[in-house]
Amino acid sequence: MAIILRLDRVMADRKMSLKELSEKVGVSNVNLSKMKTGKISAIRFSTLDAICDVLNCQPGDILEYQRELKK
Repeated sequence: MAIILRLDRVMADRKMSLKELSEKVGVSNVNLSKMKTGKISAIRFSTLDAICDVLNCQPGDILEYQRELKK
C-alpha cells in the first residue's frame, strides 16, 4: 500500500499512550492499535479529525504517501 500511517511517531512525540488517546478520541484500543501498526485499509474522516484534534496535529503528520514501484 502506498499510504503509510505514522500515528505511532506522532503519539511518541506527544508522549501519549494508546489508552489515553483511545479515551480522548472515543475509539477502541483495538481499532487504534490496528491503525498504529498500519493494519487498516480505511479511516473515517471523523476519526481522523478527532485524532488530529487530540494530538494537535495535521492529517499529513499521520498519513504519508510513498509511491510504489511499478513492476
